Amino acid sequence: MTPDTQERFILRASCPDTIGIVADVAGFLAERRLFIAETANFGDASSGMFFMRLLFAPTQPGFTLAKFTAEFGPVADKWGMDWEVIDARAKPNVLILVSTADHCLNDLLYRQRIGSLNINVPAIVSNHLTCAWLADRHGVPYYHLPNDRIGKEAAEARILELVDTLKVDLVVLARYMQILSTDLSAKLAGRCINIHHSFLPGFKGAKPYTQAFNRGVKLIGATAHYVTSDLDEGPIIAQAVEPTNHVDQPDVMTAKGRDTEARVLARAVKLHTEGRIFLNGARTVVFE
Repeated sequence: MTPDTQERFILRASCPDTIGIVADVAGFLAERRLFIAETANFGDASSGMFFMRLLFAPTQPGFTLAKFTAEFGPVADKWGMDWEVIDARAKPNVLILVSTADHCLNDLLYRQRIGSLNINVPAIVSNHLTCAWLADRHGVPYYHLPNDRIGKEAAEARILELVDTLKVDLVVLARYMQILSTDLSAKLAGRCINIHHSFLPGFKGAKPYTQAFNRGVKLIGATAHYVTSDLDEGPIIAQAVEPTNHVDQPDVMTAKGRDTEARVLARAVKLHTEGRIFLNGARTVVFE
């Protein structure tokens, strides 16, 4: 019987894989009358790691995160877990970085406004003023940090300052056409998502869709991934492709690319903010 409550909590855990983990965790929740509304787990034979995500709801009064954390600690220690429990109703703070192309930014702000993405957007950062109107329309503070004037080091220092002061949970590069330094990439490890077209590394530089047209590409794709110091090679979160053919001119291919990029980035942000992604070395485990 589903509990009559709006409270939902997410338990995320990873540890070395072995027998008995699921039974132990399920027993712990059952003893405390915590209703499991959704569960997913995966044991990776290649890494020897086990990953679990549980969505649960209290059925009796008196539940607190502090109490749960204290009581679950011994269970986590027993299995050597890296774990956390979070309120599923909480809205993570997402800082969006953008340059001049506004399709991904516009899509994220729209999804946030209609409730498709359960997030707060406390600020938008850009190295151009092009997208300031869009931020103004949505009532979001816009920080213009032109790298060519203030320098890359100063711009990145300001970004980190905003991450700290705004208590940012996730940074999203929504077509932010600047390469993050190794230092910034490390400081944002596991909480910074980028989007790029899936022609990489085949078509680098300017006008990738024109390059694709000239080569007769038949599939347009997009990849969302976590940012690392290796350009566009971080752990992949989500991907999609869209067919194209000889009829499509570069402008049509570009339009298809924009749609695919926006869709894939939004999917990645949703997966991350719902606690559905686990880093597994250079790969990810994604519970959709």
